[in-house]
Amino acid sequence: MNDKELVEKDIFSKVLRAGRRTYFFDVRATKADDYYITITESKKFTEEDGSYHFKKHKIYLYKEDFTSFNEILNEMTNYVINHKGEEVISERHQKDFKKESGIAEYSNSEEPTSTTSNSYTDIDFDDI
Repeated sequence: MNDKELVEKDIFSKVLRAGRRTYFFDVRATKADDYYITITESKKFTEEDGSYHFKKHKIYLYKEDFTSFNEILNEMTNYVINHKGEEVISERHQKDFKKESGIAEYSNSEEPTSTTSNSYTDIDFDDI
């Protein structure tokens, strides 16, 4: 096995499907056979012509940062749970896009906006 194959080799993986997003958690090995974690968010975008593409965002997490990362992540998740509860589906999260010409687009604004009526179609992840 060459070095490139070792770097790309997934040691352990988990997938979390969360609505329109999919999160990939992967343990990988460096050239020196040390382990690190990648967390990838993948989100599908559909064009007006029916074609689609995925936008991916990835973070790399190395062992020396695990403790601090875990402490801050726990602090943030506990803060949200303590202030907003543990509800599984956030209505605000589900409305975190705007409708334009029938195409859902991500909106960075604090409030969801809409240029068309608020009629939504339920789509199962498997339909995408």
